[in-house]
Amino acid sequence: MTRLHVPIPLRWSDFDAYGHVNNAEMLRLFEEARIHAFWVTDEGDGKAQVDTLGTPLTTRVLDGRPGAATLTLIARQEIEYLLPIPYLRQPIDIQLWLGRLGGASLEVCYEVHSPLEASDDLIFARATTTIVLVDAATQRPRRITATERAAWEPYLEAPVAFSRR
Repeated sequence: MTRLHVPIPLRWSDFDAYGHVNNAEMLRLFEEARIHAFWVTDEGDGKAQVDTLGTPLTTRVLDGRPGAATLTLIARQEIEYLLPIPYLRQPIDIQLWLGRLGGASLEVCYEVHSPLEASDDLIFARATTTIVLVDAATQRPRRITATERAAWEPYLEAPVAFSRR
């Protein structure tokens, strides 16, 4: 399995009255991990970006800056909560991979793990997001390019298997 490991720190505002990460905030955590893994932004100092395990983020091929030629629209999301996420000082480890590469869409898969420094590797949640690539000028879906496909294919594996309890 080839996965990206993206560390996401938790904020006080992520928690609800029950003392664990609020379900609506989980979508934001997935979005942060997804942006870090797949989008080129204005951040950085010219150094190669790497994930938590030191793997170069060669997957960062979508232009996420204002005025980009491609929009990325969410077509579907599904989350399965396995354990409540308590407040943790170390960043949680969000593992990402692709469950499907279509013509103009991709399915991003996630598992939310305890911090890498934790003694137990707990899985708090699993999720998927279907993203459609859209041409900004025409507002129509556009095909995944050869460059994008080459960058993402190494991270293609079986999609999340939800338990459907």
